[in-house]
Parts: sequence; C-alpha cells; structure tokens
Amino acid sequence: MSARDQVDRHVERWLPVLPDLDPDIEGAVTRMQFLTRHLRTVKQRVLATLDLQGHEYDTLHALAGRGGRAAPSDLARDLAMAPASVTARVDTLARRGFVRRIPSAVDRRRVDVELTDAGRAAWRGAMDVRGAEERRLLAALDPEQRRLLADLLRRVVLVAERPAD
Repeated sequence: MSARDQVDRHVERWLPVLPDLDPDIEGAVTRMQFLTRHLRTVKQRVLATLDLQGHEYDTLHALAGRGGRAAPSDLARDLAMAPASVTARVDTLARRGFVRRIPSAVDRRRVDVELTDAGRAAWRGAMDVRGAEERRLLAALDPEQRRLLADLLRRVVLVAERPAD
C-alpha cells in the first residue's frame, strides 16, 4: 500500500459510522475537495500578494482568454454576469491601469476592453504562481499517469454535465 494521507484517516473514521460507505468513492471525492480547497488557498494567497481581488483576476483572466481584447457583452457572457456588473469591474480595472476602453474594430458604436501591459503582467504573475503549484502537485505522477488522470476525470465530468434523472 502506498503512503497514507489525511483522507485515509477520514475514511477509517467514517467506516464504522457508515458501514455502507464506499471507501473508494469517499476517498476520491474527499481528495478532489481537498485539492480544490488547496488550489483556491494558493490562488487567494497569490492574489493578496499581487494586491488583486478575486473578481479582478477573474475579469483579467476572461479578457486574456479572448486574446486580450473583448466587448463587455462577451466578458459578461464568459463570466456569467449582468453587463452592468462587468461595467463596474471594467471601471475599477481601468482606474488601476489594468485595462483600457478602445473603439471597436468591428462596430463604431461599440467600445471594447483591452488589457494593458500592467493588466497582462498582473494576470500573468498570478497564473505563473498557480501554474507552478499545479505542476508541483502533478509531478507526483509521470506523464502517462497524468494523461490517465485527466481522462478519468473527463469521464466523471461528462456524467456531471448531464442532467441527473
């Protein structure tokens, strides 16, 4: 058996209380929850270091994912937010020098939002630290195991994406 972690102790604690508990399911779900919390904590720590709020990072991330330039309506859709809420975020990010409003290249009536060099650097700084932690964690697996893990998790996500009967 491989090294034991805190989840093994958690499962052992609950098996006598819930004899029908499937230790593999409980172990997998509890480990996924732990890793999600861990990565969220790393993200919060790096954002605090960079003096970025979570919603600011999320907006910069959505903008970077669109090549650094997007219509506010596209950002609202990407962030699943009301357009007015995105406007408030863009206002804050513009005051900080992370984004600027520019005329749209496709519609003269529209204004797009564009990352500035400072905005790209802030986003990239957070991404680099988060990515380093993700690589550190998954370095416990060889490339074939990482691919297998990704494939297995995809199968679970596909079930989660379907409505439950």
